[in-house]
Amino acid sequence: MAALWRRGRPPPVSGLCRTLRALSGKNEYDLLVVGGGSGGLACAKEAAQFGRKVAVLDYVEPSPRGTTWGLGGTCVNVGCIPKKLMHQAALLGSALKDAQHYGWNISQPVHHTWSVMAQGVQNYVKSLNWGHRVQLQDKKVKYFNIKGSFSDPHTVRGLTKAGKETIVTADNIVIATGGRPKYPTHIAGALEHGITSDDLFWLKESPGKTLVVGASYVSLECAGFLTGIGLDTTVMMRSIPLRGFDQQMASLVTEHMESYGTKFLKRCFPTKVEKLKSNRLQVTWRNADLNTEETDSFDTVMWAIGRVPDTKTLNLETVGVKTDSETGKIIVDASEATSVPHIYAVGDITEGRPELTPTAIAAGKLLAQRLFGQSSELMDYDNVPTTVFTPLEYGCVGLSEEAAVQCHGSDNIEVYHAYYKPLEFTVAERDTTQCYVKMVCLREREQRILGLHFIGPNAGEVIQGFALGIKCGATYPQLMKTVGIHPTCAEEVTKLHITKRSGLDATVTGC
Repeated sequence: MAALWRRGRPPPVSGLCRTLRALSGKNEYDLLVVGGGSGGLACAKEAAQFGRKVAVLDYVEPSPRGTTWGLGGTCVNVGCIPKKLMHQAALLGSALKDAQHYGWNISQPVHHTWSVMAQGVQNYVKSLNWGHRVQLQDKKVKYFNIKGSFSDPHTVRGLTKAGKETIVTADNIVIATGGRPKYPTHIAGALEHGITSDDLFWLKESPGKTLVVGASYVSLECAGFLTGIGLDTTVMMRSIPLRGFDQQMASLVTEHMESYGTKFLKRCFPTKVEKLKSNRLQVTWRNADLNTEETDSFDTVMWAIGRVPDTKTLNLETVGVKTDSETGKIIVDASEATSVPHIYAVGDITEGRPELTPTAIAAGKLLAQRLFGQSSELMDYDNVPTTVFTPLEYGCVGLSEEAAVQCHGSDNIEVYHAYYKPLEFTVAERDTTQCYVKMVCLREREQRILGLHFIGPNAGEVIQGFALGIKCGATYPQLMKTVGIHPTCAEEVTKLHITKRSGLDATVTGC
């Protein structure tokens, strides 16, 4: 081998790796995690607890706009954390309006400064990046800031920013590279002039008048907080909002957003984006209902039309890791194993799994426990709670009404529901039209709860508590024996007694 190097003909990397392994008799690491997001870091840190030699390889490819960030993945940098903080900024704006009704003297008009909010959010995110680095160091997990690709089933190679090649070998490899926002590259000007959620949270200046294209939860959450901080915001949606969620609840969410000030262009799709001399962006779109072409100009156009798995540089086909032909996501079994022995995958990159941080974390930890801790426990993906942080939040756990009907038939389910009025909305005279809760149950005598859906303040906090009961197989009679905490919005769940089937008015009266 040395002779080959001296003659200037280095052996192929895969051959070199095999030679090095043959000489040493083993791989360098027990576990290599490719991807430093929520699932990958959780897996790596859990494996280190068992005294194993672990490495994490992570690299953030800059967005088409050049935005990049630190260790921690989507959730920490361009997802849950900055989103919730900017949502909080918008809620505070609404609270300022309410405050006058409660006797607070607040001079009008109230102004929001984007740069102050953005700096505060970005500083906190950077502290989390640093915290992750420190945790890896404390747990003796080796961190490589390189973009890696497979050479063989036990080897990943990559280049540092300085161009130096690094080769890492491991007995087990976990792929946890997550996803990135999708660009509609078939639309002229989309890539050159648009941004995504990868960029929004790192803007130093206000995005101004904004068009958000898409009706995903990312789209609605971002449009919601942009509206809440006083920006002229429009959502363009081709078809239905919140695909995959209960559609009655999705409609209530968008109805409230419209009353809140967000504009909606329904059944419309963009055809081109052009930059004007004023630096504004002129968007042309088709209105499918009217069969007309329309235009308007915006300061920012944000694409929120879905996400794609971040696999293009991994060289998966070389080692035989199978992916779904439609989604491009990695196919795994119940134990997160791919089609190749000793290669696993967790999180958003896996086919058929919820794209949620807590499920990725739980799956990563359980995988490490199975690999190194003599555990056999698998991740249970049923009855996973989640919340959409729109101006009026929507939280849910279990089946949507549509899914329950599809699984059990409409004659075999009972839906209890109520329109309620949050006490904190009363004095401020806020509109409560869309404050709604419904519970989907089996109709047979035990009446097991199949799904719970809640729209209102602090929906995530409400649903998190009830999720335990539903995970444990709670029934409607058991819930009716649960005493509510008064006065709260959550107690409305414990008072549900009107069924859709009855046709009675479901509006709650009294306190």
